[in-house]
Amino acid sequence: MSNTVTDTEPHEPGGGNPAADQPPPGDDHAFLGHPRGLATLSGLEVWERFSFLGMQAILVLYFADSVANGGLGMDPGTAASVSAAYGTMVYLVSVAGGWLADRILGSYRAVLWGGVLIACGHYAMAVPTTAMTWAGLGLISAGTGLLKPNVASMVGRLYRTDDDRRDAGFALYYTGINIGAFAGPLITGWLGEHQGWHWGFSAAAVGMTAGLVQYVAGRRHLAGRRHAAEFTLAPDAMRRTVRLIIGGTAAAAVLCGLSAAAGWLTMDRFVDLLTLVSVVAPAVYFAVMFRSPRVSAAERGRLRPYVVLFLASVAFNFILFQAYSTMMLLASANARTTILGFDFPASWYASALGAFEVALAPVVAAVWARMGHRQPHASNKIAIGVLLGGLSFLLMVVPTSGHGGDAYKIAAWWIVGSYLLLALGDVLLETSGMSATTKLAPKAFAGQTMALWFLSLALANGIQAQVVKLYGTVSDPVYFGLNGAVAIVAGLAVLALAPWLRRTMHPVH
Repeated sequence: MSNTVTDTEPHEPGGGNPAADQPPPGDDHAFLGHPRGLATLSGLEVWERFSFLGMQAILVLYFADSVANGGLGMDPGTAASVSAAYGTMVYLVSVAGGWLADRILGSYRAVLWGGVLIACGHYAMAVPTTAMTWAGLGLISAGTGLLKPNVASMVGRLYRTDDDRRDAGFALYYTGINIGAFAGPLITGWLGEHQGWHWGFSAAAVGMTAGLVQYVAGRRHLAGRRHAAEFTLAPDAMRRTVRLIIGGTAAAAVLCGLSAAAGWLTMDRFVDLLTLVSVVAPAVYFAVMFRSPRVSAAERGRLRPYVVLFLASVAFNFILFQAYSTMMLLASANARTTILGFDFPASWYASALGAFEVALAPVVAAVWARMGHRQPHASNKIAIGVLLGGLSFLLMVVPTSGHGGDAYKIAAWWIVGSYLLLALGDVLLETSGMSATTKLAPKAFAGQTMALWFLSLALANGIQAQVVKLYGTVSDPVYFGLNGAVAIVAGLAVLALAPWLRRTMHPVH
């Protein structure tokens, strides 16, 4: 019997032939023992992460560079804070992206239009003006919010809930993500340093365009590609909702523009507002899901342990996202960028993270596949991931201690070693977390629950946007040590809750 999910696919309003919208026969084991659709979705993520993380690797350096060199002239703390605020906005929009997929667009169309917006955003950032930079970041935020949660949900749809290949499939999917994460900073970093920052943003635009072409070309291997949303709104409600979305977006844009022109909406206040929203949004969303009549008692019981997994993700990603902010600033100002006589851009350090994850994800996938039901419980995998994230920052206390002056440069291997720990933690946490999310999600909130997982990333970025303001005002050992210690405590707390999590997370193994 095929393991491809067919009984949860949406049906077109008024009828239709769902069987005609399933992947071709023989797809189920066609890609390294997994459904062929996994190759299509992983290929899309290669290019999406190429563009997103390639751009993010140079974004904080672009913000902090002098105006004379083509940058925006921000001080390091502000540059890191604004970069984190952008990340907050990206993942906040994922809630709307999940809702639009569940109620209006369907997953396939949500991902398609998300990719189009992302590509347009990168093309806008290729234009060397400050206004186009902010416009481009807005488009990328909207597009990523549509694309990211729904691609992950589509991966989950390729497998039945009890399919032992599921976690291994997510690990392979994560390999695709990190091929892009490895390649992106190499290209954008070199172009940004040698040709100008906006040339780096141009490379990101070309990468996202390639991803869209690959996604459309492989659409026949994806279930649900022709159908509307599974829980689509009634026609009248649909029209009212579309008008509300368009009107609300326009009103918000006008209000922000007027507030900025009047001097009230400063950059610092905008960052603070995003942090506040990142705290309130997941709390409200959890409350809505717990109280929804569409959520059964059994589904509600599985949401309780999901709160713990959510907070664990926040703790880990607070560390992870600094690989593209404070760690980039540290590498640019205080780390060696020469190996065997070869000079490389500081942003290339970010590629080490992607390279390690490319190497580690298939190994993790193979280990989980070999262990089958004997593999560690998902909560333990997530806890170990958080602990490794904390250790990656504690490691940086050593090379940054006892040395002063701009002349001292950290050896490259310290940062590379930190990224190795961070990469293994990321593979363990994100693959298990996304897989658990697709299993624990209430049926009526399938896409939105994955969006809730991405809200943990928004909250991590929102907290980071405030904490990174301290970077440069306290010593590096204190900064990295305290941040790492908080993650260690969070990981130990999840381990302590492991017995309760195993009892309440059925059917998650």
